[in-house]
Amino acid sequence: MTALGFLYPGHSAEDDYPRIEQLLGSDVRVDLVHTDIGEDAHRADALLEMGEAGRLASGLQELRLTGADAVVWACTSGSFVRGWEGAHEQVRALALTAGMPASSTSFAFVHAVREIGARRVAVGATYPRDVAALFVEFLAAAGVEVTGMTSAGIVTAAEVGGWGEAELFALARAADHPDAQALLLPDTALHTAAHLPALEKELGKPVLTANQVTVWEGLRLADRRVNAPSLGALFTREPIVQV
Repeated sequence: MTALGFLYPGHSAEDDYPRIEQLLGSDVRVDLVHTDIGEDAHRADALLEMGEAGRLASGLQELRLTGADAVVWACTSGSFVRGWEGAHEQVRALALTAGMPASSTSFAFVHAVREIGARRVAVGATYPRDVAALFVEFLAAAGVEVTGMTSAGIVTAAEVGGWGEAELFALARAADHPDAQALLLPDTALHTAAHLPALEKELGKPVLTANQVTVWEGLRLADRRVNAPSLGALFTREPIVQV
């Protein structure tokens, strides 16, 4: 059994995680602990506070009791808002406190883009444009070219968590770019786990979404590879037969 631990801020799309665990169809357990979101606002100062070391550390004892093999801070904006170096410092501190390998959703996107061999990506962000631009800067620091960025201008995670299939597909269509080799949807408050194959069929390219890449990153840290086509092209890189 591989146990993956996730620190998830608030309550918006946390039900994506048990769904992903089911779709993995393997001996993988997904354990999720909620952290204090503080002020629910996609605003730089609020996001910096939400990702403070003390807030993240508060959930780690519970994850240790689950026997987690790795931990991921399941928040994109609460990591990339610190910039490339600041996000590295955040996960280093998390790993030291947790006593296990650690990462964040922002780095999960970078590693997933590299995994699928994409060099140019489009971004469909639910965030306000100024916050979404920080994600583009983060990707640029990782050597990922962004062909275009669409912002939905949503201020709160709670509103994003209320989005359904229609809003999700509208954002994806608006954000896609013909030169992009993949589309990135970077908000962990956005429900996407049930729609990945349909999104990729609609756009004709890999789609990377926040909760999807977060779980994939946990597997990467735990040195596990799982083939699960229902979770998109990212999860088809390994043989179907699992050890």
